[in-house]
Amino acid sequence: MSEARELKPGMPAPDFVLKDASETSVQLSSYRGRWVVLYFYPRDNTSGCTLEAIDFTRALPEFEKLNAVVLGVSPDSCLSHQKFARKHDLRVTLLSDPDHQALEAYGVWQKKRQYGREYFGVVRSTFLIDPEGVVREVWRNVRVKGHVEAVLNRLKEIQQG
Repeated sequence: MSEARELKPGMPAPDFVLKDASETSVQLSSYRGRWVVLYFYPRDNTSGCTLEAIDFTRALPEFEKLNAVVLGVSPDSCLSHQKFARKHDLRVTLLSDPDHQALEAYGVWQKKRQYGREYFGVVRSTFLIDPEGVVREVWRNVRVKGHVEAVLNRLKEIQQG
């Protein structure tokens, strides 16, 4: 377990290769030339994660107009992502990270505490990555309500200079 890494705006986004719901390998650096909204979430089919994925799916046409792709990452399996996407008609790309490769590289796999119990899990976080592969904005400990709008607004602000 590596120490949680504090990625900040201006730092290069760590590259990774993860499988999507159809078990196709997806490499972050293959999106160079486009903006990437990279969001990390704890688990498929939980209330907050479902709402976040639905909100990102709803806003997808807006992100696409701004030359942005939306990638969601959790430790769930590709099969779990398939079922999750099918059940909620999700159109965002969901990536499976069971070995915590990207989760650790982005510092979102952390010790959490609930009901007096300590465990490791995903801290809901979003990273906005520019077309050159540089982190431009970071949201940690995300509250789902209003989050997608905040990301969209920030992307518009940055693009307008």
